[in-house]
Amino acid sequence: MTGNQGPAHKRSMTRRKVVVAGGAAVAVASVGGGVAVTAFAGETGKGSTASATAAETCYKLTSETTEGPYYIDADKIRKDITEDKEGIPLTLALKVIDSETCKPIKNAAVDIWHCDALGIYSGYESLSTGGGGAPTDAPSGTPTDAPTDLPSGTPTGEPPSGAPSGGTGGGGHEEPTDDERYLRGTWKTDRSGHVTFKTIFPGWYRGRCVHIHVKVHVDGEWTDAGYEGGHTCHTGQFFFSEEAVLASATVAPYSTSTTERTTLTEDTIYDQSGTTGGLLKLKYDKKHIAKGVQASLTLGVDPDATHDGTDDAVQPGASASAA
Repeated sequence: MTGNQGPAHKRSMTRRKVVVAGGAAVAVASVGGGVAVTAFAGETGKGSTASATAAETCYKLTSETTEGPYYIDADKIRKDITEDKEGIPLTLALKVIDSETCKPIKNAAVDIWHCDALGIYSGYESLSTGGGGAPTDAPSGTPTDAPTDLPSGTPTGEPPSGAPSGGTGGGGHEEPTDDERYLRGTWKTDRSGHVTFKTIFPGWYRGRCVHIHVKVHVDGEWTDAGYEGGHTCHTGQFFFSEEAVLASATVAPYSTSTTERTTLTEDTIYDQSGTTGGLLKLKYDKKHIAKGVQASLTLGVDPDATHDGTDDAVQPGASASAA
């Protein structure tokens, strides 16, 4: 990182506007009131008592990735994005910090979006690929730390339209094909940089491991109509451990999927750098994952940078961490 980034370094503002359906007012009260600071990855202490290790950790930038083809500029100001989708309950607790100063970033707009339990994206149901019916290769038995039934080798067949192919990281944006908006939403970080979403554990589709997309927008304005202006300082993805994915695959409707699954190590987007690369910290009952999963992560971002995920994303195998 350079230390001379001033106003001149700031990129031109990209105009963004979020319209709240039905004219509902934006919920701008603090969120995540029940989230403990120590629940976030990369933190080993609180406030001024944080250790040197924690200080070093927070200087790491979270990896930038491609936006992917299925982003829709935020139009749902909400922290519960589940709608009526069936799946394992997932609570996603995030903290957004300035990677240079380690201070929390308040009033940021955080977008997340992901596919449903069978690999379908809202807004793109006709382009997404998923699978139902009796699974032919679903994992069986109780997951272990070193599962022996993981898919191996390079997945065969064509990936879904717009999905990553050939290790390029998934290029161009697709225009929405329908009006559905489930499993998408935007919420505001509180004064401590916290934001929490309620959703479901994502499923998988051909060519990608299980993941959630995220964008962080700063310097905009929250109004009764939504979020306006500002710029995107981070575009990334969150990933799940193989153990958790194997456990989810034993629960309906995930267990009905016949879609070939790409593992975490086979994925062309995840850079294998752990929490820096977006690997979530997970808590769940290993014998009863259907009861729900708690996921958490700290995002180290550069609020003065622009990362919209269209041309400057980290490519597979690269690391975005910096001191």
